[in-house]
Order: sequence, then C-alpha cells, then structure tokens
Amino acid sequence: MAQLTPFISKEKIAEMNKKLGLQISKDYQAILKPEESLLVVVTLKGAMLFGSDLIRELTVPMELDFVRLASYGAGTKSSGAVRFLKDMESSPENRHILVLDEIVDSGRTLAFLNEHLKAFAPKSVRLCSLLSKPSRREVEVKLDYLGTEIEDKFVVGYGLDFGEKYRNLQDICVLS
Repeated sequence: MAQLTPFISKEKIAEMNKKLGLQISKDYQAILKPEESLLVVVTLKGAMLFGSDLIRELTVPMELDFVRLASYGAGTKSSGAVRFLKDMESSPENRHILVLDEIVDSGRTLAFLNEHLKAFAPKSVRLCSLLSKPSRREVEVKLDYLGTEIEDKFVVGYGLDFGEKYRNLQDICVLS
C-alpha cells in the first residue's frame, strides 16, 4: 500500500509562490510596454494549481493560456518524443511569454515547449517551475524562475499525480 510522507507544506508552497510572484512582477514591470501584457502559459494538468496560485501573486497585466503535452515511453520512462494534446489558443508571436510548469524532471517536455514557442518569434520566453530535480535531467533546461530544487524523490500533491491520483493534496508529499 502506498504511503504518503509530508515533504513541502502548503505554507511553504504559498511562501514560494509569493517570492516568485514578486520577482516575476519586478522583472516584467521593467520590460512590458504600457500597452502590453504578459502571456502566461500553464502546462496541464500538473501545473494547474501552481499556475492558479502564482498568477494571483503577479502585479503586471497578464493573459492566460494553457498547453498539454505528452511524452511517449514504456512505463515512467520517456522515449523523448513529445506531442501536443492541447495547444495554445493565443498567438505567441511578438509577445513576452512566461511558461509555468510544476516540476522539471528529465527536461525533455519543457525543452520541447520552449523551442516550439521560440519558433513563433516571441519577444521573450521565460521558464518557471515550482520544483526541479536536477539529478534526473537528460536535456538541459535553463529555468528563469524556480521555487526549489529537490532530490530524486517521487512527489505527489499540489497538482502532481500518480496515476491521476493525489493532485488535490494541499501539501507536496513523497509517495513510497
């Protein structure tokens, strides 16, 4: 039977979101023109809760869009092939884009999305993740904003799942 061990509390998550929101707002206030708004792209399904909380910490004009990506592979191992299940509705062309992801593991999916967006000639693309597991990285991804690095543990909660379960937990827990 699966066991959940508390790892990052909802209070710590809220603190990370507040800190990220302040830094992101400061950075974009310096580059957004008065008529511009930041295009925030949330990766589904996992970053839905993170995105929801983080955008409420932003003080710059923003628009919201979503993508859903899948990577193929046997079991939990990605083959490296990534495909869109849902693409953005907004045009990324000539926009400042901030991508929100809940966790960067191998880096393949976020690297794929970053390259995809850059092909549309945006003004900028910056990447933000709540969590990062650098020990699992197969493809280097430069994160502009990061909540925290974690060691190689399987975590669930706050949008992170195991077989679509546990996303609704308020804390992030280690599943063993």
